[in-house]
Parts: sequence; structure tokens; C-alpha cells
Amino acid sequence: MFSASPTLDLICRGLFLTTMVMVWVVLLVRINGLRSFSKMTNFDFVMTVAVGSLLASASQTTTWEAFLQAMVAMAALFIVQSVSARLRRRSDKIEAIMQNTPVILMRNGEIIDGALEETRVARSDLLAKLREANVLDLNEVRAVVLETTGDISVLHGEHCSEALLKGTKA
Repeated sequence: MFSASPTLDLICRGLFLTTMVMVWVVLLVRINGLRSFSKMTNFDFVMTVAVGSLLASASQTTTWEAFLQAMVAMAALFIVQSVSARLRRRSDKIEAIMQNTPVILMRNGEIIDGALEETRVARSDLLAKLREANVLDLNEVRAVVLETTGDISVLHGEHCSEALLKGTKA
């Protein structure tokens, strides 16, 4: 591909292709915006993993056709992400189809065992997240929410606005 020497070819190909694909990813992120690798939805997580996989594939290709295919596939992922984000913003039905509903695991100091069972979150994992959030007393906890991304949000203090829990499943 680059040189008659197999070793030199491997080094040149790895450096050149990786540099090219990294520049391509940066360009796509600049076009698509800051949300490109956010972790707001499960689709965003899949997008990040898929781009990483394609980046690795592109940097190891042995033909220009395979390299170009990986570059086109990356662009297609960014386009799909952009279109799906626009559709979700415009339609509650599409939002409901594409997005999981956040689930309340704990409310006003009480652990909701049914929610833990439904979401397959272990009580020990919940307690670990409470410790991580510096909760000293379960009665301080207003709500614990398993977000659509799989993250757990711990809301504690004197009061929790109902607006923060809008759209969650109890």
C-alpha cells in the first residue's frame, strides 16, 4: 500500500490512516455539533461504540476501498444521529419509541423494591450510588432515578421539585 518493505508499510499505513481517520472524526464532530459523543440516550452510547469500532477498522485496513467504506459508515452514523435527534425533538411519539423512560428507584427515603426488580438494579448497587453521592441518611434522599443512559441520579436535600421528576416512571 505504501512501501515495498512490509515493516515500513505497516508503520506508514498505521500512522497515515489513523491520522486521516482522526481528522475525519474531528471534522464530523465539528459539523454535527457538541452532542456527537454525549451520553444522553442509549443511541448515543451505541454511536460512540460504533464510531470507535469503525475508527479502529479504518486504521487497520489494507485497501483504500475498505478505508473509504469505514469513512462513509462513520459519516452515515453521524447523519443518522443528527436526523434521529431532530425527529425526537419534534415528535413525542418518536421520542417514546426511541427513548427509554427514566425509573424512580427511591422516593422520600424509601427504596422501591418493585422498581429495583424491574430494572435489575441490585440494592447493593443502589446503596453504593447513595454513598457516592455523599448521602449520610436515607431520609435525606428525595429521589433516586435510573436515567435512560443507565446512570443513576441521586437527588437529596430539603425539597425536590416535581419538575425534575416529570416523565419518570415510579
